[in-house]
Amino acid sequence: MSPNNPLTTARLLRATAATTAVFVTFAAAHAQMLEPARIVAPLVTPAAAPLHLPTATPAVLAAPPRPVVPSALPQPTALTAIPPPVTCSAPAQFTRFDRPLLRTARRLASGEPLTIVAIGSSSTAGAGASSPDASYPSRLAVELHMRFPAEAVTVLNRGVNGEETENMLARFAGQVIAEHPQLVLWQVGTNSVLRDHPIKPHAVQLHDGIDQLKAIGADVVLMDPQYAPKVLAKAETPDMVEQIAMTAKEENVDLFQRFAVMRDWYEVQHLSFDTFVSPDGLHMNDWSYSCVATLLAGAVAEAATRPIASAAAPSAPAAR
Repeated sequence: MSPNNPLTTARLLRATAATTAVFVTFAAAHAQMLEPARIVAPLVTPAAAPLHLPTATPAVLAAPPRPVVPSALPQPTALTAIPPPVTCSAPAQFTRFDRPLLRTARRLASGEPLTIVAIGSSSTAGAGASSPDASYPSRLAVELHMRFPAEAVTVLNRGVNGEETENMLARFAGQVIAEHPQLVLWQVGTNSVLRDHPIKPHAVQLHDGIDQLKAIGADVVLMDPQYAPKVLAKAETPDMVEQIAMTAKEENVDLFQRFAVMRDWYEVQHLSFDTFVSPDGLHMNDWSYSCVATLLAGAVAEAATRPIASAAAPSAPAAR
C-alpha cells in the first residue's frame, strides 16, 4: 500500500482521531478514580447551650504528697495567758473595828431606816472612778443592801474634791448633822500632807469634829489616807496616819485603816500600783473603791451585829 494513496491517508487520520479520543476518555476516567473522595457533612443546627453553666476547668494533676517529717509539723501557737481576777482581801487586823457600832446596831435591830453619811475629800467624792456609781459610798450602799436586804439603808456621799479638815467642818451643820445620821464615815488627812501643811492644827480640828458627831449620838468611823505614790512621797504621811489612829483611840471611835490595807496589797499581796491606783498616782480606781467598800461593809456589819446586849436592847430602867 502506497502511503501516497489518498484513501489510505484518510483511513490513517480517522484511526488516529479515534485512538486519541479513546485515550482522552481513559485519562479522564483514570484521573477521577485517583482524586480523593470529598465527604460533605450534613447540615447540623447547634442546640442552645444551657445558661450559666460553669466553664470546664482543665484538670491539673497534683504531685503526690510528700511524707511529713515530724519536726516540720506546725507547732501550736502559744496563747496569751489571761490573768485571773484580783481577789479583794486584807488582814482582819486592819479591817475589824475595835468598838461595836451601838447606834447602828440599835437602828438595824429596830427595823428603822439606817442613814449613813460619808464625808471627806476626793477619795469620798470618787475621783479616779469611772462613774459616781463606782465611788466607795455608792459601792458601800450596794454591799450593805446585800448584807441587810430587809433593811432600808441609805448612804449619802458628802465628799468634795480638794478639801481639808477645816473645809469639811464648815459643812458639818448643813450636810452631815442635818441628815440625822446614825453612822458617819469621815475620811481625812490626805490633802493636808499633799500641801505640806502642819499636822498639829489638824489634830485639834479632828477632835472638834468628832465632838460634834458624838453630840448627835452618831457612831463615828475615821478613815486615814490612801497608800499611793504621791502620798508616800510626802514626809509627813506617816505622822498623819499615826495622828489619826491616836485620835480615834483617844475619842473611843473606830478607825478603818485604809493606809494599812492598801500597803498590804502592795507589800504582802504584791499587787502593782496600777491595780489599785489611778494613772495620776494619787486617787483610787474602780477596783480599789469597790474593794474598800466590800471590806468596810463587812466591818460595819460585824460591828453592828456583835452579841452585845446593849446594842439591841433598850437600857434597863433605873432601880427604885
